[in-house]
Amino acid sequence: MVITGSYHDALVTLSVLIAIAASYTALDLAGRVRVSAGWVRHAWLATAAGAMGGGVWAMHFVGMLAFEMPEMEVSYDLGLTLLSLAVPVLVTGLSFFAISRFQISATLLLAGGTFMGVGIAAMHYIGMAAMQMPASLRYDRLWVFLSILIAIVAASVALWLSVRANRLQVRVISAVAMGIAVSGMHYAGMHAAIFRALDDPAMAPARGTVSQVNLALAVAVSTFAILSLSLIAATFDRRFAFLAEREAAALRQSEERFRLLYRRTPLPLYSLNQDGWIEDVTDAWLELLGYPHAQVIGRPFINFLTEASARQAVQVDWPTLMEQGELTEVEYNVVTKDGRFLDVLASVSIEYDAEGHFVRALGGLANITDRKRAEEALRQLQKMEAVGQVTGGVAHDFNNLLSVIIGNIELLRRRVPDDPKLTRLLDGAMQGAQRGASLTQRLLTFARRQRLEPEPVDLPELVRGVADLLQRSLGPTVRIETQFPLTLSRAHVDANQLELVLLNLAVNARDAMPDGGRLTISANEESFGRSPRSGPNELPPGDYVCLSVADTGTGMDPATLARATEPFFTTKGVGKGTGLGLSTAQGLAEQSGGRLVLRSKPGGGTTVELWLPAIDSAAPPQTGDLPAAKPVAARSAVPLTVLAVDDDPLVLANTVAMLEDLGHTVLPNSSAQAALRALADGVRPDIVVTDHAMPGVTGLQLAERVRTEYPSVPVLLVSGYAEVMAGADFDVPRLNKPFTQVGLAEAVDATLRRGSAVVALHPHRIGRRPSSTR
Repeated sequence: MVITGSYHDALVTLSVLIAIAASYTALDLAGRVRVSAGWVRHAWLATAAGAMGGGVWAMHFVGMLAFEMPEMEVSYDLGLTLLSLAVPVLVTGLSFFAISRFQISATLLLAGGTFMGVGIAAMHYIGMAAMQMPASLRYDRLWVFLSILIAIVAASVALWLSVRANRLQVRVISAVAMGIAVSGMHYAGMHAAIFRALDDPAMAPARGTVSQVNLALAVAVSTFAILSLSLIAATFDRRFAFLAEREAAALRQSEERFRLLYRRTPLPLYSLNQDGWIEDVTDAWLELLGYPHAQVIGRPFINFLTEASARQAVQVDWPTLMEQGELTEVEYNVVTKDGRFLDVLASVSIEYDAEGHFVRALGGLANITDRKRAEEALRQLQKMEAVGQVTGGVAHDFNNLLSVIIGNIELLRRRVPDDPKLTRLLDGAMQGAQRGASLTQRLLTFARRQRLEPEPVDLPELVRGVADLLQRSLGPTVRIETQFPLTLSRAHVDANQLELVLLNLAVNARDAMPDGGRLTISANEESFGRSPRSGPNELPPGDYVCLSVADTGTGMDPATLARATEPFFTTKGVGKGTGLGLSTAQGLAEQSGGRLVLRSKPGGGTTVELWLPAIDSAAPPQTGDLPAAKPVAARSAVPLTVLAVDDDPLVLANTVAMLEDLGHTVLPNSSAQAALRALADGVRPDIVVTDHAMPGVTGLQLAERVRTEYPSVPVLLVSGYAEVMAGADFDVPRLNKPFTQVGLAEAVDATLRRGSAVVALHPHRIGRRPSSTR
């Protein structure tokens, strides 16, 4: 009698889920196989084979337990059951190995899929053979063929997807399709089975025993646990691999930037390997000797030296370099491509790795004919670069701190009782913060090169502002005296550059008074008519203010005085001067529309006069400190939603407090990336207030992104750097650090007005401004 069985619906569903989970895990682990190497690759290969083969077996076993025959007791042969587990694991592992080892082709996929599919089908029929029951078993050949075909197709697709399914969405969809296909293979095979009872027991319908359900659940739970552990391991491995790759990519990028910077540096540098052969040179080195790059790389350094210099390098200098690690200012004769001989100084040092092994020898050449000029120019470049790096970072961090201090003082001032003593303390703190801001701006002036920005300058006030800095630069042996008239017109000049020139002149005077002396800084004004002044220092007609710096030092003879303003000319020893101080002062005076006048004689000191155009004295004078904080309304007239961005928690909290005190709703973000995510999620603030110097994405880059993607949202850029907008192809409203609450309020209002004007002028470009999310 043919026995007609039925299926336990829940167990059928569970078997399909096991197949899907196994397929997803196998696809995920196959990705780790592709990107791994060595024993790690084989470990992931075995894990993927176990996940796929074991998962398919678990699906098969649970599916068999889901099949119920009335009053038919079924047991399983242990040996055949274990064999049915080993077969899919083995064929899956061999197929994944072939796909990962050899180049992917249609033939390979078909062969591997056939092998894997037949093995999975064999697993099914071995498992069926393991069934022990009082019934005979035979198969419908058509359904057997169909089940094997389904297994082959599913296996081939699995192998193809193992090298294609890189994205999560693709893996999920593929796993579902594969799981259903593998399950289809099993249930097609079950449909092919025809059971005939060997006796005629009483037939009573049943839904399956508890032991079958419990056994199926145990197998499912175990399978899901194993697959989950495999996925967790793959996730951690993927994370570690991502971090390692990111570090390696950053290192490669850094090395490439260094190589590019090295090649373009304006110095004749070179690097040698351990045999003294040239590995790389800068463009300046090639220009000095006149060779193209291809004719230099890979040749011994001594090929470019005269015979005597080459002999010295091989017999003396190279052994000394290997022993001591560096050579300083060794004189050589080099031969240029056109046959000219140059006397150069070579300095070389060895770079070692962490274990102390030789990496490369880095050296540079200097033409002796321009020795002093080249040495001083290089030293000055290095000093300015170091000062620029240090003061740039100090200014940014210090301006951040000053912003916090000034902002909190302003907020505190409106919250403390009206106590004169407390008010004086707060005013004193505010003045100290403002002086710190002024000092920071002066330090920035010494570190940057900027175009002149003339403005009306009160010379006595400017000198008083830098008096402390001058005195610290001159030392205790030099006394500073100032002589200014009661009334003096203001000068039209760049205040920052004038402070720099004044400091350079003071340092020159200090060097001319080694035993101490007096430095007198004075000013007067004079008008010149149509007849210009006689001599080389003639001035056009007009009103001028003269700033005079006089010392009681050694003075200069006529020959030295005649060359004093030449660039790089100096009478100081090597390393004690650049020869740029007086030439810079002359350039500032002439670019401002004035003249530089020098008077000096041996033993009689030196007087430097800066004649600068005068401005109407009726206008209010300029000061070095920030303006005193003006009273502002407790709350803004129009509450806004502000997206505030700053990577410094203190500055961000201070900005938020200032804006909230003005009545605005503030959405704080600690990075530009977080701000962009908020905008992408639908947040539409009335304005974005962002810091500039942030890691990853700068404030200027954030402003450009917002301008491109959300043109109706205005951006206010906050920065302590003067050169933020250098190289930008669009204009962004800007607020300098440190700022007061009134300055912040005015900058926000000005930015919003400017945004409204842009909307009015270009409605077709900007469109209607979206409402805020308040």
